[in-house]
Amino acid sequence: MAIKLHYLGLLCLAGQAVALPQEARYAGGIALVPLPEYAPLSVNVRFNGYQVPIIQQANGSRMAVVGLPLSTPTGHAELLLNADNFTDQLSIDINPKAYPEQRITLKATNKVNPNEEELARYSREAAEQKAVYQSFNPYTSQWPAFRWPIQGEISSPFGLKRFFNGEARDPHSGLDIAAPEGKTIYAPADGIVAQIGDYFFNGKTVMIDHGQGIISMLCHLSQIDVEKGQTLKAGQRVGKVGQTGRATGPHLHFGLSINNARVDPLLVLPPSP
Repeated sequence: MAIKLHYLGLLCLAGQAVALPQEARYAGGIALVPLPEYAPLSVNVRFNGYQVPIIQQANGSRMAVVGLPLSTPTGHAELLLNADNFTDQLSIDINPKAYPEQRITLKATNKVNPNEEELARYSREAAEQKAVYQSFNPYTSQWPAFRWPIQGEISSPFGLKRFFNGEARDPHSGLDIAAPEGKTIYAPADGIVAQIGDYFFNGKTVMIDHGQGIISMLCHLSQIDVEKGQTLKAGQRVGKVGQTGRATGPHLHFGLSINNARVDPLLVLPPSP
């Protein structure tokens, strides 16, 4: 219980209202869904089988913040509400969204078509990261106050349909921010370091748990300055910009996941200064 209370104190801004993210009801976006007053206080909300953050607002109402995966089809989608002796459904409409293409040429061809040993390594690393994305730690009822982890120009926006050496690969699941190698990277919000690693594709990586299944990911670092399990405050140093893993130059890949759905980080960030 002491750990949970510590986490709650870390993530909540006492007496302050933190703005909710921008709503964008399309694949890769976020849906803000008010919960009905009749829903029990103990209700949980699920989308695609994963529990969704519920944010307690200053007026006493509750808002489900739903991450919409890039694979979400256009049309109707259902949220499932559950509690003891209570079930319900809420319907939301998903709008169309067209993402542009990006074609990248890599000299290291194994970063496009890994060998068997590298594929085995990637599978192990992907399972490790997936476990973090699918975790849900209900330590806060507040939305995290996000900030930019680094200042720089966006070199690759979220959602791009990617082709490496002419071969189609998964869409770009984060935001690439160009910056010189060695520049300091900061925690984008309060949280706890859920995982660190040096991964085949993502390079040196830090994953931060901000509570309720809200996870940020900072990739391609040259140096990691935090440890797994470490408590972080927004703006605390996490590491330095690099080009480790599958990268064509120094930059920060900033990813954000809500209920195991990778969403556009721009929806939670303040305007770039």
